[in-house]
Formats: sequence, C-alpha cells, structure tokens
Amino acid sequence: MLVYILFSEKSSRYYVGQTIDIKERLKRHNSGRVNSTKYGMPWKIVLQMEVSNRSEAMLLESKIKKRGAKRYINDHRGVA
Repeated sequence: MLVYILFSEKSSRYYVGQTIDIKERLKRHNSGRVNSTKYGMPWKIVLQMEVSNRSEAMLLESKIKKRGAKRYINDHRGVA
C-alpha cells in the first residue's frame, strides 16, 4: 500500500491519496477520471511512501492532510 502526494503546476495544488497501484492511479488522475483532480492536470508524483496496510495508509494520509502536503514534504525531504 502506498500513500502519495501529487502536485499540479497548473493549479499550484497538492493532492494526497493512497493506492496499491501508483501507475494506474496516476493515469486516472491525469485522464480526468478523479473529480477532485480533474482541473489540475497534469499531476506529477512528488512523494510516495510505502506502508504495510490500509489502516496505516489512512492514518498517514490524514496526518499529511492535517499538516499540509507542502509542509509535510519540507519536513520529510529525503526521508521517503
């Protein structure tokens, strides 16, 4: 299971999510099939972290969203 952070230069926004298949998930984000990201295409992966299970992924995703993706990235640069 992966927790990932995407960034859109077009909208200057970050998106935090979780998936098992990062390539397929990114393809969905960049094809407009995800409502919350369809206006920021193209998206690029700026950080991805592997966790053991879905509950860990949900906790980490929540932690990142509370902290803010940009701050989280700055705090953990080089750790992933």
